[in-house]
This record gives sequence, structure tokens and C-alpha cells, in this order.
Amino acid sequence: MRIPFDLAETLALVVDEGTLDGAARRMHITPSAVSQRIKALEEIIGRVLLIRSKPARATPDGAAIVRLARQAALLEHDTALALGVDVDAGRHTSVPLAVNADSLATWFLQPLARLGERHAVVFEVHRDDQEFTAALLESGTVMGAVTSRDIAVSGCRVSPLGAMRYDAVASPVFVSRWFTTGVDATTLALAPLIDFDRRDDLQSRWLTAVGAGDAQPPRHHVPSSSDFAHAAQLGMGWALLPTLQAADAVASGALVRLGGPSVEVPLFWQQWNLHSPLLGDIADEIIGEARRALAPVNRR
Repeated sequence: MRIPFDLAETLALVVDEGTLDGAARRMHITPSAVSQRIKALEEIIGRVLLIRSKPARATPDGAAIVRLARQAALLEHDTALALGVDVDAGRHTSVPLAVNADSLATWFLQPLARLGERHAVVFEVHRDDQEFTAALLESGTVMGAVTSRDIAVSGCRVSPLGAMRYDAVASPVFVSRWFTTGVDATTLALAPLIDFDRRDDLQSRWLTAVGAGDAQPPRHHVPSSSDFAHAAQLGMGWALLPTLQAADAVASGALVRLGGPSVEVPLFWQQWNLHSPLLGDIADEIIGEARRALAPVNRR
């Protein structure tokens, strides 16, 4: 069986755009023509590849085809460079990557900016919790991911990046209101805290570390990294913020540390295990920046 790359690319575009209409606009053809291409591909493979929901999404078999389409586009880019073709004169290669919110807010964009100066690429950044970004690799949605998973996803290779270090902080006004007798199990049971979302367990981990694991304080949910930090500065609650992100506010007195141990989250870079100069350069930039910005992993 030979899989036509143009049909595989069509499936990938439908998944990217979420609709047949969106893919049709990208390809400058009709939605009916897109539908016919997907049907033809499904007949060749002999399996259902696309769930026509809103948004449209690939089946597990379709995800394998989407991954093939993305890998073919990457290899096409590398081949054009090897042949001396001016790829800047043509379309840019789309490189989908996954990253957690705190890395995106602190160190992750710098290497992408440098890469954009050297390569005819555009980056499609998917943001998710570091516990879940590896799933985007498994599905073929992204080519590389910052993840907390140190075991390589099938077909990928993994490199350590360092540890994102978090400190418990709050505004001085918040501290004077809620921690007049000190930061202990009694006051922590009453003082509101801020979680990023309902999957965020950093604040709970810190409570356990300081002996207040049974506390059930009021919880805000602010699912944006910059707004999360702003909420802490406004005195909505205390929170665990990356040391990288909180340093200036702590230095200026806008935030104060509550004490207790830092919480460290080891991070890893996983990417497709392809011999690709472009993907190799992306990995070098991201890994290099992470190791400059993040803390060494504490192996005690």
C-alpha cells in the first residue's frame, strides 16, 4: 500500500483547521473536493480516518496519517535546503510544538524567535499542562514537546531540560491580612489560594510539604500564566509562581515569599526521532535556552 502524500496533507489540514471548509480555504478548492479527498484516502487505507465533528478530529488511525503528513513536510523542507532551493521565496514550513504555560511565559519564545530568523518556518504552539503535552506527540499533532515525561514516546527521543522551580508567594497586603500570626497549618486552611486550573496540583503539593496537606482553603482558578501572576500581586490569594517569573516582583516588594520549600518540576524535550537538520536545530535552540534558564534537576 502506498499512501498519497497529497491526500495525507489534506487530512492534516482538516485536523488543523477543524473543518472541511477551513481546509478548503487553505487549499483554494471546494469543501466538496476536500471531502472527496478524505473519502479516497479512507478507501485506500480501508479505515475511517476522520471524525466529522465540530471541530473535526482524526481517529487513532487518522492520527498516524497526520503524523506522516507532517513528517513529509519536514523532510521536504530539509531536502529543499540540501538542494539549495530558496525556501524563503516559497511557503513557510509549519512546525507544531507543545509547551506548558509557565515555560511559554518565561523562556520558550526566545529560541523560537532566533529560529524564525534563520529558517522559513512558522510555529504553531499548543499550550497544555506538562503532564499532558506528550499526548500531543503520540497523536501526531506536534513534532516536539516540553513535557514532564522522561520516558520517550514511541518514535521519539527525549532530552532533559532542567527543573522549573516554584516558590510560594503573596502580596504584602494579603500577608498582612491572612498571615498575621504566621504561615502555618491554621492560617493556610483559611487563606484563599490560586490554582491555574483544576488540574494544577502545585499549591496542594506545597501545602503537603509544609504540613498542611489536610487543609481545604478557598481556591480561585485563573487559567493564564500572566494573569495568574497578576492575580497574586492584586492580593486575590497566594500561589506558587516560577522563580523566573516572580523574581522582579519579589525584588520590588510587590510579592513576598511565604517560606517553605521550593517545588521543582523536572522538564524534558521530546521530539520525533527523525534525521532532520531543521528539527535538530530546533532541538538545539530549545534545549540550550532551557538549560540556561532552568534550575539543575535536584537528584537528592
